[in-house]
Amino acid sequence: MTTLQTLSLDGRRFDGVVLEPGKTTGDAERISFRDGQFHSSACEPYGYGDGRYQARQDGDAVVFEVQTDSPQYGQLRWACRIAGDKLDGTLTMLRDGAAVNRKWVVAGEERAAQPPTR
Repeated sequence: MTTLQTLSLDGRRFDGVVLEPGKTTGDAERISFRDGQFHSSACEPYGYGDGRYQARQDGDAVVFEVQTDSPQYGQLRWACRIAGDKLDGTLTMLRDGAAVNRKWVVAGEERAAQPPTR
C-alpha cells in the first residue's frame, strides 16, 4: 500500500451503500473515523475490524487508503475520495494476496444540524 501523508478525518461520518459493480442496490453502509481508525458498519458482520487510515489532500478533495482484516474472509483494501460531503470508493477483497472481488461504496457525510437562518 502506498504511504500517504496523514491528514485527520477523525469525527467525520458518511452514510451510504456498498454496491457490486453494475448493481443499483446494495448493503447499507456507515463509514466513520475515530482516533486514527476507519470503521465500516457494512463489513462488521463479516468480522472485519477497524483499520488505521492514511489520507492526504488531492486538489479540492481528500483521498484515503485503509486495509481492514477478517479472520474468515481475508483483507479488504479501500481506496476512496471525499469531495465536499460525498465519498466515493472501491473496496477490493484479497485472499492470500490475490484480488477475488471488488465493490463500490458511495456515501454522503452526515452533518450536524444547522441553526435556522432568516
